[in-house]
Amino acid sequence: MSALTREETQALIQEVLEVYPEKAKKDRAKHLAVNDPSVEQSKKCIISNRKSLPGVMTIRGCAYAGSKGVVWGPIKDMIHISHGPVGCGQYSRAGRRNYYVGHTGVNTFGTMNFTSDFQEKDIVFGGDKKLDKLITEIEGLFPLSKGLSIQSECPIGLIGDDIEAVAKKKSKELDKPIVPVRCEGFRGVSQSLGHHIANDSIRDWVIGNRDGDHAFQAGPYDVAVIGDYNIGGDAWSSRILLEEMGLRVVAQWSGDGTLSEMELTPKVKLNLIHCYRSMNYISRHMEEKYGIPWMEYNFFGPTKIAESLRRIAAFFDETIQANAERVIDKYRAEYEAVIAKYRPRLEGRRVMLYVGGLRPRHVIGAYEDLGMEVVGTGYEFAHNDDYDRTMKEMGNATLLYDDITGYEFEEFVKKVKPDLVGSGIKEKYIFQKMGIPFRQMHSWDYSGPYHGYDGFAIFARDMDMTINNPCWRTMQAPWQQSAEGEAQTMAASA
Repeated sequence: MSALTREETQALIQEVLEVYPEKAKKDRAKHLAVNDPSVEQSKKCIISNRKSLPGVMTIRGCAYAGSKGVVWGPIKDMIHISHGPVGCGQYSRAGRRNYYVGHTGVNTFGTMNFTSDFQEKDIVFGGDKKLDKLITEIEGLFPLSKGLSIQSECPIGLIGDDIEAVAKKKSKELDKPIVPVRCEGFRGVSQSLGHHIANDSIRDWVIGNRDGDHAFQAGPYDVAVIGDYNIGGDAWSSRILLEEMGLRVVAQWSGDGTLSEMELTPKVKLNLIHCYRSMNYISRHMEEKYGIPWMEYNFFGPTKIAESLRRIAAFFDETIQANAERVIDKYRAEYEAVIAKYRPRLEGRRVMLYVGGLRPRHVIGAYEDLGMEVVGTGYEFAHNDDYDRTMKEMGNATLLYDDITGYEFEEFVKKVKPDLVGSGIKEKYIFQKMGIPFRQMHSWDYSGPYHGYDGFAIFARDMDMTINNPCWRTMQAPWQQSAEGEAQTMAASA
């Protein structure tokens, strides 16, 4: 199917909206738009960061997921307590593949589950004493942990547990940081507020702890990598390039990050943010308090990698700038070979994306490097400043969708007929059953890394492996099979 015109895209949106009652149609229309790269502010054409409609299937997470599952959870040498019922505590089980180095259960705890396992009596009488006891037990079992965080679930805010008082008491008693995080799931409209709350807790309880520490010898090329969660090893691939440029990565968090690195971040010369949505808050704070500049960078695909390396180098002297060019030249033959191999197999293929955080816009350049076209993209929990950035990356008249419903996503895919859908685990099996190639773009479908030049080779291989898999030619969705064909299939299997 050829690219849609602006009129056709707008007509498609109106067609999909027709199923809703008038009030819901009016609300959802604000979240669906035809892209116009010339528009300076996305709020003129699309609305975001609003409550989802009750009763409409949404793909969002909650504030607890944003804090525990994204920002705090990957800090590897701390223990993160899910304070509340075990049902929410299942999110503690590191499902995002945040790789780390260390000995699990000794000095790293990223894949371990700690929950206060609330019961009815805890709801009635409060869980402060239980939390106090739990922290004491954890210290006895895992004395090498560098600190703890308390990630509050919904009941904690409803019954009024004073986790701050417990944290202060136990921190003094154990002589290690204990950070209370008020990230109850009912707060805000999505996991985005959980990111913000987690950033604020880092600001209030961690950043500044070593302001008077002069033992650390700062250097002229010190940087911090913030908002890279090391999915499948992403942060390691990125760090290779930065260090080859001559920069010293003093802190890297949250992926494979430590409490000490977080505390040292105010001593760097530049903060580098990969996931803008989840970590811009703490970066702005450090800019205001410490005067540390920050910039967003993109290490997906050789075009964006080169642009980012040059932008990063521009903050430093001519030595670093020359080194950046040498790094780009060093990997040129490698990434050109990848493009030469896979672009002929992927040229002209069309992609629709729906993810959270940075990916709906950051991966566009990597697809374009392979000759592919992103024909629709959207976010689960974006704010309008995310769409401000995204609209510049997208072509004219392409689809933009915010907090898209399951029904809308399926209908758009049926009409646009992309060659690939990149979204999350909730959508994966729906589209695969429809016979549409799919990549799980939250955690790289158990592959990766995708960042850096090394990651680009894996990214290209995975897209080719998915789209050009011969299985799609033999598949037909069950509801598309004729009654006669279905009868023959049943008879053959009898």
